[in-house]
Amino acid sequence: MVRNPERRTALVDAAIEVLARDGARGLTFRAVDEAAGVPKGTASNYFANRDDLLAQVTGQIHQRIAPDPDEVAAVMAAPPSRELVVDLMSWINRRVTANRTGYLAMLELRLEATRRPELRTELTRTLRATLDDDIRFHLDSGLPGDRTAVQLLHLAMTGLMLEQLTLPGVVPTEQTEGLIAALVERAIGPDPEGAP
Repeated sequence: MVRNPERRTALVDAAIEVLARDGARGLTFRAVDEAAGVPKGTASNYFANRDDLLAQVTGQIHQRIAPDPDEVAAVMAAPPSRELVVDLMSWINRRVTANRTGYLAMLELRLEATRRPELRTELTRTLRATLDDDIRFHLDSGLPGDRTAVQLLHLAMTGLMLEQLTLPGVVPTEQTEGLIAALVERAIGPDPEGAP
């Protein structure tokens, strides 16, 4: 059977919605068919099994939550500084809020990976490559802070995202900007004497 690539993409996008809404246990072919608005049995024609569907979701979700290169260029128009790092972390935080479904689905994938070794291997590879790209971007852009600082920022921002997506009352929204600024200062250190 010839398969329609647009329909496959629509099914994977529907799977991301189901994953975010119902969790990994709710991710069934029937639920994906319903979310995509296609006839019953469609998803099973496109994916060999649930592991295949999860692998496709893993690949697609990064494209869905990746920033637009023009947005990155706009944020990076300012000269490298600690203030720019704060702006970048705040921008990332706003992106998580704006794409809540994509990030919730990613959290569900992480949890499911604890039970599925193949998914764990693929997700680890993908997220490790993303972290390496982020470190390289930070260092190549001349932003203050070394590799360890970038890793600390990544880990702390991941924790903040987890709180905001799952239990938003733990860290009230009005506190996040100040916490992000304090996080950056502590991770990369204060500006040198006489810096603007």
